[in-house]
Amino acid sequence: MSAKRCYYETLEVERTADDPGLKSAFRKLAMKWHPDRNPGDQACEVRFKEINEAYEVLKDPQKRAAYDRFGHAAFEHGGNGAAHGFGADFGSAFSDIFEGIFGMSGGRGRGSSRERGADLRYNMEITLEEAFSGKTAQVSIPTSVTCEVCSGSGARPGTKPKACAMCGGAGRVRQSQGFFTLERTCPSCQGRGQSIEDPCTSCVGSGRMTRERSLSVNIPAGVEDGTRIRLAGEGEAGVRGGPPGDLYIFLSLTPHVFFQRDGADLHCRVPVSMVTAALGAELEVPTIDKGKARLKVPSGTQSGRRFRIASKGMPVLRSRQAGDMYVQVVVETPQNLTKKQKELLAEFDRLSSGDTQPEASGFFARVKDFFGTKAAS
Repeated sequence: MSAKRCYYETLEVERTADDPGLKSAFRKLAMKWHPDRNPGDQACEVRFKEINEAYEVLKDPQKRAAYDRFGHAAFEHGGNGAAHGFGADFGSAFSDIFEGIFGMSGGRGRGSSRERGADLRYNMEITLEEAFSGKTAQVSIPTSVTCEVCSGSGARPGTKPKACAMCGGAGRVRQSQGFFTLERTCPSCQGRGQSIEDPCTSCVGSGRMTRERSLSVNIPAGVEDGTRIRLAGEGEAGVRGGPPGDLYIFLSLTPHVFFQRDGADLHCRVPVSMVTAALGAELEVPTIDKGKARLKVPSGTQSGRRFRIASKGMPVLRSRQAGDMYVQVVVETPQNLTKKQKELLAEFDRLSSGDTQPEASGFFARVKDFFGTKAAS
């Protein structure tokens, strides 16, 4: 009989290797030499047994201490070791590599028939005024609710669901493959662990029914376009009494006739006549709260100039602050003039000097210099 290999050599680690190092080496070698990855190869099967045996000893502090002192002799003649193949902890030794090899879990938790309901989405349009002041909205949503006849159990009143005959109520079934005992979701009860022999006639065993529900939604002041409001527990009812999902309200703001929003600030354009811009005036401009604000336009105001009215914008969500309102003055050029109006404007132009329109006078003076310089060169 040939001498047994050193357990440390079998796992390809140093004697000073710590627990994480042992586990990492074991996972790597177990995946490499697993019989399912090397079908029909007897040498791989033998190597795989050696790897398991070595890890079973070295992962246990007491067994490792005995091995370090006495070697393989510590587990001969009835010693409490793993020298004869797979020990009692074989399943636990490999439970952490099930998922890495097969994409499965080696857990043994019991199945549950209480499946959480799905989340729901509801799209809601609101006006800018409603976003400014906030509102309480009523929404009607078709959704699944708990069956009132069976109280969500799925079974006919007077009866109860029974443990699944295939999995015994565990929700998972075990299957042996080579050296492994694998678990998978029970195909009979789909992991619920229960079967209904006499289903409820109202919900056909699902524990849910489709109904239209009316809900009250509180929309706080200051919400922005794309804001999401979560209503916990207002989604679909869970399967067979499971917890409900959530309802998400997604808000979108409709375009406003006067205002454009930029965060908490509001912007609006106010057209004024050429005379108003030239002579100046006090204007009343609308505000988002359906009030009015006075705006002083100084004489000589140019088109495109912006004026700020403090704290007349949107409220900042969950605070007492508010944004500002910006008014952009747009000077409107007169149209459809009468003969008399044209004559008066022509007379005004004849009497005007460079001081009345300094920007235009300066521009055309620079144009003259520009062309004069080019001609001279």
